Amino acid sequence: MSNRSSSFLTEYGYRWEIESGYRSIKRFMAATTSKDFGLRFFYFAFACLLYSIWRAVDLLVQVELTGEYEHSPIVTADNTLTLLKKETGIG
Repeated sequence: MSNRSSSFLTEYGYRWEIESGYRSIKRFMAATTSKDFGLRFFYFAFACLLYSIWRAVDLLVQVELTGEYEHSPIVTADNTLTLLKKETGIG
């Protein structure tokens, strides 16, 4: 494989991570049919915040338990969303 092809595949891999991240963020978004841009933007920004908190908690838990960080979460999004709904009613 040429150096150029390898570089292309590496860049595409980064894009795939970004696309996967957006899919994960959507799981944290509140469902709405509103056409109000401000409300939809708030839901997206809040979902990004929740996603970031989830990833940070997962990172801290992994490092505490194993001493290293792997990309596969130990603290899953489903567990986090279930806990959030149970404790706050949001979700």
